Amino acid sequence: MTDRISGSAFKQMVLFGAACITAQKQPINDLNVFPVPDGDTGTNMSLTIQTAATELRKSEPATVGEATKITASALLRGARGNSGVILSLLFRGISKASKGLDEMDGVQLAAALQEGVTTAYGAVMKPAEGTVLTVSRLAAVRAADAAAECNSAEYVLDETIKAGYETLAQTTEMNPVLKKAGVVDAGGKGFLVILEGMLRAMRGEEMPQVEESRAKADFAAISEEEITFTFDTVFIVRKASENVDLTSLREYLNSIGDSLVIGEDDDAFKVHVHTDIPGNAINEAQKYGILEVCKIENMRIQADDVAAGKKTISADDLDNEVEMPVEEPTFAEAEKRYGFLAVCAGDGLEAAFRDLGVDRIVSGGQTMNPSTEAILKEVNLTPSEVVFVLPNNKNIIMAAEQCRGLTEKEVIVVPTATVPQGITAMMNVDLEEADPQVIAQTMAEAAATVTTAQITYAARNSDFDGFEINEGDYLALLNGKLFGTDRDINVLLSQLAEVAAEQNAEFVTAFYGEGVSEDDANAAADIIMQRCPNAEVCALPGGQPVYYYIISIE
Repeated sequence: MTDRISGSAFKQMVLFGAACITAQKQPINDLNVFPVPDGDTGTNMSLTIQTAATELRKSEPATVGEATKITASALLRGARGNSGVILSLLFRGISKASKGLDEMDGVQLAAALQEGVTTAYGAVMKPAEGTVLTVSRLAAVRAADAAAECNSAEYVLDETIKAGYETLAQTTEMNPVLKKAGVVDAGGKGFLVILEGMLRAMRGEEMPQVEESRAKADFAAISEEEITFTFDTVFIVRKASENVDLTSLREYLNSIGDSLVIGEDDDAFKVHVHTDIPGNAINEAQKYGILEVCKIENMRIQADDVAAGKKTISADDLDNEVEMPVEEPTFAEAEKRYGFLAVCAGDGLEAAFRDLGVDRIVSGGQTMNPSTEAILKEVNLTPSEVVFVLPNNKNIIMAAEQCRGLTEKEVIVVPTATVPQGITAMMNVDLEEADPQVIAQTMAEAAATVTTAQITYAARNSDFDGFEINEGDYLALLNGKLFGTDRDINVLLSQLAEVAAEQNAEFVTAFYGEGVSEDDANAAADIIMQRCPNAEVCALPGGQPVYYYIISIE
């Protein structure tokens, strides 16, 4: 039994935990009972802890205090979504308790786990029972008792995990939504998966392999006659939505090439195909999302070079052949007192915020919760002393708040939960006001007057909040809560228009998303105008993914 944890051991424990949650992220995502496509818990926690794994691989921590500090620092900057932020806070507390320690025994581990709980609870305004906070708190209580029984790090961690799973099973009864869906809390499950991985590392088990293997073609073994198609084409596309069906793409690519392999996860898909028309392959794939990266190599030329004894040129060699672009500065000196940063996804929404005076944009929102590091980067590039941050999504507010103290700029987060709230907040900025807190308060009060309606689709079958939902149904949300579901989007538009009419709305703006035509958007605006004849109604291109319409009602 391992009694003490060294710096190198803690590094391996985090690497193991990261591999475990990455391997299990989809089952954890599936615990999300809310059927709207979102940046799910498993994905957010996996991406968050992978930032720590990346930093730890670059270092050889001599002490456990150093290892926990590296871990906590990376998690803080890489935190995505509320679950990622809470995970970072749990490890931040562990780092606090481990400061100055060469190694950590069972008693010290128990104290570190408790400090993690204290740190996480201290950062959450209204802690809810039946969440990762509950699981971590009661698991830490058992850790303290276990340490008194046996001062062994392995024993304490094992007992912590056992108690955590006992609590996790009870979260179904603690939370009415979880009870109705018959599932446990996803964040609690993710945290325990990471701890399990850490325990397995302590016991010397083999780490699960989750990274995709990258085979390199052996051109020396290929003759000219065996090369049916010329170009070895590999590219990655970020999906436009979670439920993208790649069947048609697969059929098309098979028709123009061979050696086809398509790998995918929730967020993206990777294509490998041999074809004579790589541009056509890429263009077709972009119907399903946004191209991230591609590599095209001429196999015939490479085969000829090998046959002639020449060194083959690969796309991987391009960095050595071309001059690297000048990197963007990482910090902008203050040119003014106040600056503004907004989080949004979609060219139209980005343009709207810039027209209202926003200096920097962080691309993100539903399905793409930006990390604290991504937000911090843009904060530092905002040319002002004070930076007002508009998260425009309730799942990004905590990540934005973590930027405070990480920069010399003063960061003020205006807690906008939706894009319409962010736009209204910007419309009520008073730059003549000298007190930034007064400006923020005015913005927040204006944002609170906005009713936000959204129409999206059901990512999974669900029985949620009295609605029987089938995958692919249209879903309407009102201020973040499920409002209605139907197979006809116009039915939902009519129902939301009635809400606007009941509120005697003066302004109704419908931002239409990618894939929605201008004609359809104008038809949606007509439906709203029929029920709100006295309101100023307009449809504007938002270009946002996931949501067909984001509607501001004022």
